[in-house]
Amino acid sequence: MIALVPGVPALLPSYASLEDPVADLRAACLAAVAALGPRVRVVASGSSGERVAEALVAAVGGEVVADGESGLLVVGNGSAKRTEKAPGHFDERAEAFDASLRVSFDGIDPALAADLWADTDCLPGLPSLAEAEVTYDDAPYGVQYWVATWDVA
Repeated sequence: MIALVPGVPALLPSYASLEDPVADLRAACLAAVAALGPRVRVVASGSSGERVAEALVAAVGGEVVADGESGLLVVGNGSAKRTEKAPGHFDERAEAFDASLRVSFDGIDPALAADLWADTDCLPGLPSLAEAEVTYDDAPYGVQYWVATWDVA
């Protein structure tokens, strides 16, 4: 099984507060990671994504492993410029970019992804979102996040 989650720092325990600003996202991430089983390999492009993945795996009682029989947790997200209040401010190309990712993770333009602050380094090679069970597809705070799982042989 493969799962995709965003590497949003708000998912880290150190960002916990009395009111969870990403409760729906967190619930979807935890369910997706739990579906991977007790041993999980992580593919993330940066230390923030790795920390988020490790925290999610630990929260469901799993173990991050380097190899062997395991589920695969991929960390990535779409653009971070969907609205004026987004971290990267508004970019009119963001919505079309995210729409193209919904169709295919292959052929991503790395320069455009960088311009739009999208974390897409680990997405190429994943099956399309149309083939996944997508449990979260939203752009809170102007950043496109997906939580999806693929049951692969």
